[in-house]
Order: sequence, then structure tokens, then C-alpha cells
Amino acid sequence: MRASCWHGKHDMRIDDVPEPSIMNRRDAIVRVTATAICGSDLHLYDGFIPTMKKGDILGHEFMGEVVEVGPDVPNLRAGDRVVVPFPIACGNCRACEVQEFSLCENSNPNAWMAAKLLGHSPAGIFGYSHMMGGFAGGQAEYVRVPFADIGPLKVPPGMPDEQALFLSDVFPTGYMAAEMCDITPGDTVAVWGCGPVGQFAIASAAMLGAARIIAIDRVPERLAMAANRAGATDTINYETQDVMDTLKELTGGIGPDACIDAVGMEAHTPGIMYAYDRFKQALMLETDRPIALRQAIMACRNGGTVSVIGVYGGFIDKFPIGSFMNRSLTMRTGQCHVQRYMKPLLQRIENGDIDPSFIITHRMSLDEAPQAYDLFKNKQDDCVKVVLTP
Repeated sequence: MRASCWHGKHDMRIDDVPEPSIMNRRDAIVRVTATAICGSDLHLYDGFIPTMKKGDILGHEFMGEVVEVGPDVPNLRAGDRVVVPFPIACGNCRACEVQEFSLCENSNPNAWMAAKLLGHSPAGIFGYSHMMGGFAGGQAEYVRVPFADIGPLKVPPGMPDEQALFLSDVFPTGYMAAEMCDITPGDTVAVWGCGPVGQFAIASAAMLGAARIIAIDRVPERLAMAANRAGATDTINYETQDVMDTLKELTGGIGPDACIDAVGMEAHTPGIMYAYDRFKQALMLETDRPIALRQAIMACRNGGTVSVIGVYGGFIDKFPIGSFMNRSLTMRTGQCHVQRYMKPLLQRIENGDIDPSFIITHRMSLDEAPQAYDLFKNKQDDCVKVVLTP
């Protein structure tokens, strides 16, 4: 079968690889009908995530048709259309029992690798390094899905792939980012980053009742999407406006009630701080550029909440702990517990509250994945989200 494979920094190739097969009784094999490139895939593409190997199949946003199931998967049968959550979860451990699915204690066979860097291991993840399990990803014609009796969600008849696909990751991730803000009617929420997750964080904040939603980015097309499609009431282009000063002006000097970092480890900013972080990265003195996180902490109102949903991989410098502690801020973060949100968000789609396909700007074939990565990475041709079809 054909698959999008990592061969090094900025080196994606379409390879012919063996088709997957049932390995455990709770497995399923899914024929992929739609898959997407996620912003966190770019961290792999840019070489920031360790334990990658040449030939690894990428992709953790995918859906398709079940073609085979193991004997312990009673809820699925061949022919079912399913969307698959990116965290792999057993459904039986302590974390899964409290619906913290991205912290599953049984799904990462390489937990020792993750524990060395992170202290403890999170769940296994499709197509996201050997530290996260070494599972083949969904940018392929077929995928083996472990614990298929727990993860995949059946897609209702008649619902297009493009509406259901993002239940695999970015829609629940954006929703969890907004939910962690504990939004009450009248709140002001600022969102750093207007990529796919940021767009869904904005849309979710609106659904949860925020009165004012401020979108922050540097790409005019993404800011326009945030305002015209996602529901942002205000936008800030950080290349032409000072973020801190503008947020103070918009909030009467108080600051937003909640700040969402939907950027993560590869943030940008004009001026010296970006150069500082790039220099520290080059010397391996820090792994991530926490520019958006620093701004979110400093901008948030006293006693407010900082929600961090952008991916961080290792260690950062100049964390403003003094601001965080002295102003009684709360930080909430985590990889999304996707399985928790899939059914409620599917209901919102069916109710017409949201059509997640609004973020799609490019539709390409799987064979065009290398070009799609370059397009997405460099934000060419107004690219926000690429959907690939095998």
C-alpha cells in the first residue's frame, strides 16, 4: 500500500509499505477514506520530536471503512464507517476509567522512552514517534487500529467525511481548550494561533458563551477565517500590532478572562525574543519556543485562566513564574481526551451548531502529501487545512 513516510527533517516521501494485519484480538483494520495534516505533524516535519525513524508513517487525523476486526471487537463490523481518535486508549486503566484517555496507562509499548523525557508516559498516539508507541499513522491506505472496541466512532449514514473527519483530533482539541477556560456568559477569551486548533477553540468559545473572542495571529487569511467563519469578535495581527497593548485597550486595561495558547513549541514574534529562542534552540539549551505561552500568561487578567493546548515537547526558558504565581493564575493543559468529546461534538454537528469542514482550504491526493506538507508549513496559497484522500 502507499503511505506518507518521514525520512528526515523536511523529507516526506510516498513509499510502498506492507499492508497492516490484525495483531491483537481487539484490533481493527481500517481502509482510510480521508486523512489530514495536523499542525502538530509539522513538529515532526521540522525535526523537533525525538525518536523518529526513517520510514515512519505519519498522520493521526483519519477516518475510513472497517475492513476487518479482531474477535474481541463486538461493536464494529466490516463496512462500518468510523472516525478514529488520535490517542490510543485501552478503556480499562485508571486514566481511562475517569475519561483521561490521552493518559492511558496501557497503550504505549514504549512508555519507558516517554518517561525518560516527561517523567511519566502518556498514551500511545498514531504516527507520532516511537516515544509515543511507534504506531503507524493514518496518512496511508490502511491502518491497524488497536483497542478498536474503545476508540473508533461510527459515522452516521449520509454525513460527509469532511464533516466527521476532524472529530479525530482538532475539533475536540479546540473544544477542550475552550472548556478548560471555564467560560461564563460575558467572558473575554483571547486565542493565540489561528491554525485549525485555534479556529476550533474560537468556535468552541463562542458555543460555550464567551461574549468577546480575540484572535491573535500574523497571517491575514487565518485572521479573516477566525472573524468570518469561527466567530472571533476582534483580531490582532502581532506583526503590525503590539499584542499586550492591544489586549489592554480591548479589555479596559484588565486583560482577558482566559487566554488560550493554541500555538505551542514553534511560536513566532517580531524582535529580539524570537531571535533569543532560536539561538537557544540552536545550542540545544531549550527545545521549544514558548513565545505565545509567555504572552498568554502576562496578558491574562488577575485570577484568570491560561489554557495550553498547543503542543510542547521538552523544555523552555524564561517561563514567567513570578507573574503566574503572584497574580493567582490557573493553568490547565493536556493532550486532548478525544474519546470523551466525540459523541457530544458529533451531536453538535448533527444539530447544525457547527460545520467543521469550514477550516478546509486544500483537498489533495495522498500521493501529493510531500507537497502538501511544504504548502502547510510555509502557509502558501492561504493554506489552513489540507485533507488528503488515498
